[in-house]
Amino acid sequence: MKLLLLALCCLVVVYAQEPRPCESPKQWEGRFLRADRTKMFGELAKLSYDETNRRAREIEEVQIGQDREYYDVLYLHNIGKEYRLNLKSRKCNVTNLFRPFRPYGVPPNAQFDGSATIGAAGVPGESIVVENWSLTDGDDKFYGMVSSPDCVPIEYAFYSQESSLITTTFFDINVGITDPNVFIPPSECMML
Repeated sequence: MKLLLLALCCLVVVYAQEPRPCESPKQWEGRFLRADRTKMFGELAKLSYDETNRRAREIEEVQIGQDREYYDVLYLHNIGKEYRLNLKSRKCNVTNLFRPFRPYGVPPNAQFDGSATIGAAGVPGESIVVENWSLTDGDDKFYGMVSSPDCVPIEYAFYSQESSLITTTFFDINVGITDPNVFIPPSECMML
């Protein structure tokens, strides 16, 4: 009996040490660089992100091949609408959103792939510990890197047969939304 109890305690200790998906901040602002090398697509953007209400606003500089465009895009998954304002022409397109909202963080059923230190380990203020996570869902694959212990997104890669591999690297993140009005559609989009 004592042996069984000891084995059970050891199992609990081992299970408790296995990393579980962490929870990323629900609202934050920052910048990102997104790339799809197969389509010669690159995007640099400022992002306001609200997972709680399933919405995001991106001020984008998009490069496809040699062409460069600038957009103000508001994704309101909570009502199924996308507002895309071309910042050069000031023309706005309003469309229905059919793709699901994908949170920038670790999916609850993701697999822990390991942790690492980026920067100069052992030098105060010169490094950060990161955790790597992955998830396969049918043909779709997710790979993510978040800071530890705060679970702030650093890199997010998503692969699907319809979109190939899209990699997003996040930086300059500040937790919280400084201006909640950022989720109001641009005035040019309200005149439609």
